Amino acid sequence: MTRLWAVPVPTSELSLSMSRTSAPPPTDAAAPAADSALTHGLKQRHLSMIALGGVIGAGLFVGSGAGIAAAGPSIVIAYAVSGLLVMFVMRMLGEMSAANPASGSFSVHAERAIGPWAGFTAGWAFWVLLCVAVGLEGIGAAQIVTGWLPGTPEWAWVALFMVIFLGTNLAAVKNFGEFEFWFATLKVVAITLFLVLGVLAILGVLPGTDSPGTSNLTGDGGFMPHGSEGLIIGLLASVFAYGGLETVTIAAAESENPVQGVAKAVRTAMWRIAVFYIGSMAVIVTLVPWDDPKVAEVGPFYAMLDHLGIGGAAEIMNVVIFVALLSAMNANIYGSSRMACSLVARGQGPKALGKVSSGVPRNAVLVSSVFGFLCVLLSYWRPDDVFPWLLNMIGAVILVVWIFIAVSQLILRRRTEREAPDRLVVRMWLFPVLTIVALAAMAGIFVLMLRQPDTRDQLLATGALTALLIVTGLVRQKRAERGTATG
Repeated sequence: MTRLWAVPVPTSELSLSMSRTSAPPPTDAAAPAADSALTHGLKQRHLSMIALGGVIGAGLFVGSGAGIAAAGPSIVIAYAVSGLLVMFVMRMLGEMSAANPASGSFSVHAERAIGPWAGFTAGWAFWVLLCVAVGLEGIGAAQIVTGWLPGTPEWAWVALFMVIFLGTNLAAVKNFGEFEFWFATLKVVAITLFLVLGVLAILGVLPGTDSPGTSNLTGDGGFMPHGSEGLIIGLLASVFAYGGLETVTIAAAESENPVQGVAKAVRTAMWRIAVFYIGSMAVIVTLVPWDDPKVAEVGPFYAMLDHLGIGGAAEIMNVVIFVALLSAMNANIYGSSRMACSLVARGQGPKALGKVSSGVPRNAVLVSSVFGFLCVLLSYWRPDDVFPWLLNMIGAVILVVWIFIAVSQLILRRRTEREAPDRLVVRMWLFPVLTIVALAAMAGIFVLMLRQPDTRDQLLATGALTALLIVTGLVRQKRAERGTATG
C-alpha cells in the first residue's frame, strides 16, 4: 500500500480594503501606484473556479485524519463550528472588499481602521506565512513524487516546482489564472465524485456495498468517543484546514469586475464550506469506523475509497493531493507578491519590491519566492525535520490575520455607513453582534491552543513573530509622524 503524504499544510489566505476619506475611492487609495499598474487580466471564469478550488486544499484531504482520530464522528460538529467562524470572517472581509477592492488585502483595512503599524504587522505576518507555505507545499509535493519515482532527490523536485511557478507568476496574471482554473477544476471534479460515491454508498445503491446506517456514528465510544477533549483537538485541526478561502478576494482586485466577483464569491462561501468540508466529514465518518487505523495513517479520503473497494485508492488520492499542493504553491507565490507590492506602495517596505512591469510586480514575485528556493537547500540538508520546523514557524498566523480583519470591520463598517453607505454591497450579518462573537471565538481558540502541547509551540512562535512586527511597525510609524511634523 502506498503511503499518502500525511502532514497538514496551511494553504494560502488572502484578502482586500476600505477608506478613511469621506468618499472612498474604488481602488486602494493607499497604494495607487501598485493597483493602477496591475492589470485586470483575470476573467470571471477564473475567479469563479478559484473561489471553488480555494476551498479544497491539502489540509482537507490529509489534515482531517488527525481530527477524526481525536474527535470521532463528532468531527462533523468541529468542522461545522469552525466553518461558521470562517463564514463570519469571509463575510466581514467580503463587506470591506466589495466596498473597495484592492490588492493590499486586510493589511490595507487594518492600516485605515487602526493605524499604519497594524497594516504593517498584518501584511508582513501574512507575507511570511505565504512564503513559508510555498516551501512547505513544495516539500510535500516532492515527497509524493519521490514515492512514485524512488531514488530521485526530493530537493530537485522542490527546485523544479519552484522554477515552474516562478515562471508562471513572472508572466501575465492571466497565466496564474489559467493555471489555477485547471488546478481548481481537477480538485472540484475529484471532491464531487468522492461525495457522489459516498452518498450512493450510504444509501446502499452503490454496486457491491451495503448501507452502514448509523452504526459508525453510534458504535465504539459513541458519537464523542474521547469526550470534549477529543472534540477540542478536532476543532483545532479543523480551523487550520480552511486555508485558501481568502485567495479569491485578492485575485478579484485584478479581475474584470472586482466588486461583482468578490460579492458573488462571499455569498457562495456558505454552501461551499457546507458541501466540501462538512459534507465530506459527514460522509467519511458515516461510511468508515472513526478508529480505522488508515484514517490517521494514510488519510480519511483514502480510507473511504479503500473501504468501498475502489482500486488504486492510494494513488488516486496522491494525485489529488499533489494537484492541491501545486495549486497552493501557485496561489501563495501570487498572493505574497501582491501583498508585498501593496505594502511597499504604502511606504511599508523596500521601494524596489513595488516596481511593476507589464502589469506584474516581478521584483516582489522574485523576493517572495526566495524562501521556497531556500527550502530546496533545507530539504537537502535536513530532510527529516525541516517540515515540522517550518510548520511551527508559521503556527497560528492566520488567526492573527482574522483578528485584524474583525477589528477593522468593526471600525470601518460604521465609517462607511456614515460616509458612503452605497458601497455596502455585502453586509456582515447581525452587525456588530456576530463580529464580536467571532472575535471571542478567536480568543477562545488561542486559549485552547495554549492547552494543547502539539499547538502550544506554534502559538508561541506566532506570538514572537507578531510582537516583533508590532514593535517594528510602531517604531516606523513614530518615525514617519516625526518626519511629517518636522517637514
